[in-house]
Amino acid sequence: MPPLALPVDDPAVRARLIDAMRFDERGLVPCIAQQHDSGEVLMMAWMNRDAVEETLATGRVCYWSRSRNRLWRKGEESGQVQRLVDLRVDCDGDTLLALVDQLGVACHTGRRNCFFHALRDGHVASIAEPLMDPKALYGR
Repeated sequence: MPPLALPVDDPAVRARLIDAMRFDERGLVPCIAQQHDSGEVLMMAWMNRDAVEETLATGRVCYWSRSRNRLWRKGEESGQVQRLVDLRVDCDGDTLLALVDQLGVACHTGRRNCFFHALRDGHVASIAEPLMDPKALYGR
């Protein structure tokens, strides 16, 4: 089966996928972002119904920011945009997998992905250095 044709222009088609999702009591569902061609796991963020709808309608990944309490379009401040290639729902409907084309780094720390802490020699260590200065990403 070919990947999703994006953007999904038909609201009824978007609704069919959204209906397969089980949002939690806060109206959220976790979404794992994975680089579509390499398989690299980039990050995890939350989506609500509006974020899923916008992501499918535009092809640009949008999440729900719990800290900002609003929709967050990946890269809106940093320019490190995620373009959706495919959106998948797990067997229980309670977790999403977004296969994306990541422009630049995915992590706010300037690293390619958010999974850079690991046990090494009995200690938690950083196993990846930043590729970009976070101050340059966010102008702070």
